[in-house]
Amino acid sequence: MPSRQHAFTIVEVLIVVITLGILAAIVVPQFSDASINAKESALHNNLQIVRGQVELYKLQQSTYPTLANFTTAMTTKLNDHGPYLQSIPDNPYWTGDPSRANSVGSGGAGTSAWYYNETTGEFRENHR
Repeated sequence: MPSRQHAFTIVEVLIVVITLGILAAIVVPQFSDASINAKESALHNNLQIVRGQVELYKLQQSTYPTLANFTTAMTTKLNDHGPYLQSIPDNPYWTGDPSRANSVGSGGAGTSAWYYNETTGEFRENHR
């Protein structure tokens, strides 16, 4: 008696494909949300660190750093104080030139990665 070969039927293959599609539809959006959540968390952490160090600079130097020398003032030792930061952190939402992801300016969105006001010490993201 000849042996019979076993194979999957088209219905069985379709059931597996549909099941995998349903699982993918459930899992993929969760990964995209994780990316957004990670960017938000990084942004908030960076802001908290820089804002705290800007305030410490003001306490020790009696003035906020000027915009013109913000990066230098925050990353080098000055009058036996500092450095306040190892480097200016990247803005995770910056969509411009990647080499300027840590740029600091006082213009509107798109001109620099971070906004800084030397009069008030305000430091915030500059992407919106």
